[in-house]
Amino acid sequence: MKPGFSVFISSLESNSRILRIAIVACTIFLGAFLLFQVQPIMGKYVLPWFGGSPGVWTTCMLVFQVLLFGGYAYAHLLSSFFHLRAQTAIHACLLILAACTLPITPDVSWKPTGSESPSLAIILLLVAKVGFPYFMLSSTGPLLQSWLGQTRCVEQPYRLYSLSNLGSLLALLSFPFIVEPNLSSYHQSLVWSACFVFYVILCSVICFLIALSRRLRAENSAVATKFNAHSHAPMSVQAGWFAFATIASVLLLATTNQVCLDTAVIPFLWILPLAIYLLTFIITFEHEGWYLRRPYIMLASVCFIALSVIKGFHLEVDLRIEIAAYFSSLFFSCMVCHGELYRSRPDTNELTRFYITIAAGGAFGGILVGIIAPMLFRTFLEWQIGLLCVIAVFVCTYLNEMNWQERFSRPFRVAAVSVVACIAVVAVSFSSQQPGTLARTRNFFGVLSVLEASDEKTREPVRNLVHGTIVHGSQFLDPNLRRVPTTYYSRTSGIGQLLQSMDQEHRKIGVVGLGAGTLATYGREGDTIRFYEINPDVIDLASRYFDFLTTSDAKIETVVGDARLVMDRERDQDFDCLVLDAFSGDAIPVHLLTSEAMLIYRRHLKKHGVLAIHISNLYFDLRPIVEGLANHAGMKVKIIANNRCDDNSKASTWAILSRDNAALAEIDSPSDMAPVELIPKRSKLVIWTDERSNLLEVLR
Repeated sequence: MKPGFSVFISSLESNSRILRIAIVACTIFLGAFLLFQVQPIMGKYVLPWFGGSPGVWTTCMLVFQVLLFGGYAYAHLLSSFFHLRAQTAIHACLLILAACTLPITPDVSWKPTGSESPSLAIILLLVAKVGFPYFMLSSTGPLLQSWLGQTRCVEQPYRLYSLSNLGSLLALLSFPFIVEPNLSSYHQSLVWSACFVFYVILCSVICFLIALSRRLRAENSAVATKFNAHSHAPMSVQAGWFAFATIASVLLLATTNQVCLDTAVIPFLWILPLAIYLLTFIITFEHEGWYLRRPYIMLASVCFIALSVIKGFHLEVDLRIEIAAYFSSLFFSCMVCHGELYRSRPDTNELTRFYITIAAGGAFGGILVGIIAPMLFRTFLEWQIGLLCVIAVFVCTYLNEMNWQERFSRPFRVAAVSVVACIAVVAVSFSSQQPGTLARTRNFFGVLSVLEASDEKTREPVRNLVHGTIVHGSQFLDPNLRRVPTTYYSRTSGIGQLLQSMDQEHRKIGVVGLGAGTLATYGREGDTIRFYEINPDVIDLASRYFDFLTTSDAKIETVVGDARLVMDRERDQDFDCLVLDAFSGDAIPVHLLTSEAMLIYRRHLKKHGVLAIHISNLYFDLRPIVEGLANHAGMKVKIIANNRCDDNSKASTWAILSRDNAALAEIDSPSDMAPVELIPKRSKLVIWTDERSNLLEVLR
């Protein structure tokens, strides 16, 4: 062969190799992007159907982590027992089958009826609609890296893992700011499905090129023989991989739950921790020099001590500082866990084994937080347990870096033991019950507590129903005051003034959200008050520890289930007044504030009926939505802010909607009440639909 021709062939082979690597890199990036873009897309679908609880996101995360583990296991088995050409053929066929299951849009038949287990229903829905495509997406990245590593097309295939996490990070960050505001849920699922088809085409092209490459087929037999004969990493090393991945996963989910418990259940506070988690993967797997063990351990310890002091001594600090402390501790802890993972990485011959162990640890962490912890604990203890596990990792890795003399001669060991003991004591103190705790339950919808304390103003003993950190009802224990409506439902509140102004007999009142049942105190002889409550534990605690329901003069009915789904199925109730009291907490059930929901409410109201919506909320300004819905439905709205509170009430804001102007005109404050404060109508109106809604629009 002439020298010039040899140079030409060599150039072609080199360019072909670069082209293959570029196509593989783009495919891995796109696959990772789709892998994490589908999570908020599906979460947005199922969140409204199951009451907006943080348990929805935790369950979704669990399903996706288990599917990720399944995909990695498939990649490991495929690369272990089949030659490269067989691997490409099998994988291409399965990808095409996965594309045949599209689109991923769940139809209304998947909506819960109220009798099924929410966790099980979410799991079945996700597995049925997106399980197979997600499974194939999760497996392709490790497979492509394995193929490049086995054939020596790239020297550092682990850097492609960093690239895949970069794609995942961009998917998460683009959803709330680009995708969600501009596309409806239906169109999001269609665009994702179309991108998945394009992804399948790219993967099929890669499989075809690899299968036809003579040089790769010739090398594959020798590589496969070497791979099968290669000794595995010691079990202690593999156990370390599993432990690091598990602890990082536990801390991710536990930090998310803890931040939402202390602040708000909003999508941004779900996405940001996951983005931090992925960012640590990107940094540590990009280059070993980015991870410095001692500095990261020290910085994480400082964050832990700060959080322990803040929470252990109940210090009042700025909310932004507290959130920053939580997320900083998550970042530094995950940097240590993932940095140690990268330091202990095996040769590329064991790449898929390494990834499957990481995925198994992540899935196990999700099971611990999503399934086991709610069964074992009556409150959120996952963050405290994760903190102690991370501290143990810090101590082991730090001491492992020191020589024998340093471990026993330096004063550091005394300080380290003291700090660990201090943090452990404070962390355990987090789980101790508050004084006056009568009951505490935990289920899919969160933690409920019944507490006895003294009222801040009157110093009278009161009993409170608390969901997370939000009070959902309060009752005086003095027999003379037990039937006095309190908090947001006092006689000076918007709802109190409305119900007292309704002089018709035999009123029928619907209430979405039971709480302690305070509104039952407004019931008169001949009235019927029908409560809709999604959380059965709320009904149990309201009946056992409060007597608003049993002492009411009205007939009381309680219905378990999501109010909108139940009302959509039942016959017209002909309510004189329908009260929506599901928005004062942190978890906003968006599906109760859409134009489609408004049609259901109007169907259940009498012609001159009144719709009252409690819009008091620390984190969201719901006035533009309520005014937009009223305008869209042809209803008038009066927004009443009761900021002049008496001894038994809290500041509250209620929106009163009706097609009858006379019904709104009757709501005037008697002389012995605080005057009605009307909030001027806003110029910006927001109308949510089932297909398009975005909480960032109304975030304070």
